[in-house]
Amino acid sequence: MSQTAATGQEPAFIEVGEGSAARRIAVRARAGAAPGLFWLGGFKSDMSGTKAIALDAWAGEHGRSSVRFDYSGHGESGGEFVDGTIGRWLEESLAVFSQFCRGPQVVIGSSMGGWMALLLAREIARRGKDKLAGLVLIAPAPDFTEELMWKGFSPEIRAEIETKGMWLRPSEYGDGTPYPITRNLIEEGRNHLLLGSKIDVGCPVRILQGAQDPDVPWKHAFALVHRLPAEDVVLTMIQDGDHRLSRPQDIARIIAAVAEIG
Repeated sequence: MSQTAATGQEPAFIEVGEGSAARRIAVRARAGAAPGLFWLGGFKSDMSGTKAIALDAWAGEHGRSSVRFDYSGHGESGGEFVDGTIGRWLEESLAVFSQFCRGPQVVIGSSMGGWMALLLAREIARRGKDKLAGLVLIAPAPDFTEELMWKGFSPEIRAEIETKGMWLRPSEYGDGTPYPITRNLIEEGRNHLLLGSKIDVGCPVRILQGAQDPDVPWKHAFALVHRLPAEDVVLTMIQDGDHRLSRPQDIARIIAAVAEIG
């Protein structure tokens, strides 16, 4: 199903960045009541995925606002994936949030989107203007460029990244095309690491983690929980869950978490 067929609308586009760094970002915003839903997708995924569509549909059924978008180099947005970094995608996330979200929001982040959601929440708490209703994190992958990529790479892969500037990583997702892991992605990611200290998000947090996740080990979710405030943080371990958590029963759990905090 095409994205337009799935939603019945064309995306809006905004420009993020200046000069040669400007990117055209595709956004789909549904009008409705607060708390709104703000979706942050994963690395190499887009806003037409199963979870994003299901959450938007739920928002529509309940008269809630919903915003989702594609990072640069992803989906319908402009820019090249090879130019992407955590900082660049965070800049886009903040720009979309600022332009399209009104009132309290439930921010839902999947995999890399979980890292983005935590960074976004920290920045919003720092600014003190907006208030989040809560975070729902699905197989969250904070610090993945360092903890789940760089530290696990062989000396040969590290050398290739350092000398050639990138390594083509085999993919089990999408069409199976290998995707580039760049030196810039790894090095710039070090500016945004969270797991070394307390993470002040200023709102309730719900985490859903598959115990059978091959990409983000369940121990990673435990490491995150230890860095979050003790109050109103709930980790749900799905014993037979994988990384995607896109089965009907997984979608139902995600929606229940959204409904509970928002």
